[in-house]
Order: sequence, then C-alpha cells, then structure tokens
Amino acid sequence: MSIDAVIFDIGNVLIEWQPETYYDRVVGAERRKAMFAAVDLHGMNDEVDRGGDFRQTIYDTAEKYPAFRDEIRMWHDNWLDLAQPRIEGSIALLRELRAAGVPVFALTNFGIGSFELARTRYEFLDEFDRRYISGHMGVIKPDAGIYAQVEADCGIAPERLLFTDDRIDNIRAAQARGWQTHLFDGVAGWHAALRAHGLPVSGG
Repeated sequence: MSIDAVIFDIGNVLIEWQPETYYDRVVGAERRKAMFAAVDLHGMNDEVDRGGDFRQTIYDTAEKYPAFRDEIRMWHDNWLDLAQPRIEGSIALLRELRAAGVPVFALTNFGIGSFELARTRYEFLDEFDRRYISGHMGVIKPDAGIYAQVEADCGIAPERLLFTDDRIDNIRAAQARGWQTHLFDGVAGWHAALRAHGLPVSGG
C-alpha cells in the first residue's frame, strides 16, 4: 500500500519530552518523586493539551499544592527547558521527505500557548504541510475523534497515512482506524520503517 502522507508526533519524536529529567536536575530526584506522587502533573498537562489556558491551568494547579507551588509553576515558566533537546535525526527525516515531495503532517498533543512558545525555539515546527494541534482541536490522542478530524481535513484514505508516535495507546488508536503506523523507539527504527514503506529517504 502506497503512502500519501507521513504524520509525525512531536514529543519524544522530534523534541524530547521528559519533564522528570528537568526536575531531577533542578530540584533533585527525591523532591521530584515526591511531587509527581502528590500531583498529577501529566494530567494537568493533558488539560493544557485539550485547550486549557497554558499559564492559568498550571498556576491554578500550583495553588492547590502550596508545598510544591514554585516547582509546579516551573512547568510554565521554564517550559522550554522541559521540552528539549531536539531529536536531530527525526528532523532530518522530516526535511528529507518534504524535499522529495512527500506531504508531512504533525499530529500532536500540544497546548495552544505552549505550541506558540515552542515555535520561538524550534523552527521546524513551521515546516509541516499540515499541523494538527490538540489544543486547537479540543481533543487529545488517543481519543478516536482527533484521528477522525485529521482524516476529514486532509481527505486521505486512512490506509495511505503513515503515523509515528512514541506511545502505544496512540498507535493502537490509529491502527483501529486503518492507519499505517510505527511505534517510535529511535531514529534508526523510524528510518527503516520509512524505507520499508518505499518512501524516499536516504540509505544507511
């Protein structure tokens, strides 16, 4: 089956997203573990990704947990330090596909405000042919609705879409709709998957 568009997740595919790593460095592993045990920070981030106000959602959460107020606010105030580094090999593949004329889309759980902030550092976020940002769509992966919105907007048959994501639940949801998929576990595997689908990326 030929592929008419390649769809990239962003977090942990193009940009490393491991907030725990940031907090381990800044406040220490013990303090970080205590905070993540007490506060559903990833759930908080999901609310941002569904379209909640970037600053208010995080600051409101911080006020509910005064023992960790300053650290929780860092999720907003130091967000660019949480969302790094770039995954250069994946960025190179994105650009190689586009240079060869293959449509390349983004489908990502990302807040409205946090995505605009990310664009100030990561120029490749403006290089997609289409961007599907959950904050603007009002729904996050792996909800079937977000995949349906992509299909309706791009008009490409599901079986002609190739999607990579680092989360198995997101991959399974795409598979359930008939998409071709690759569970991202590193640049080498993604490169091999692209070649296996006959897409024009360099050898090696």
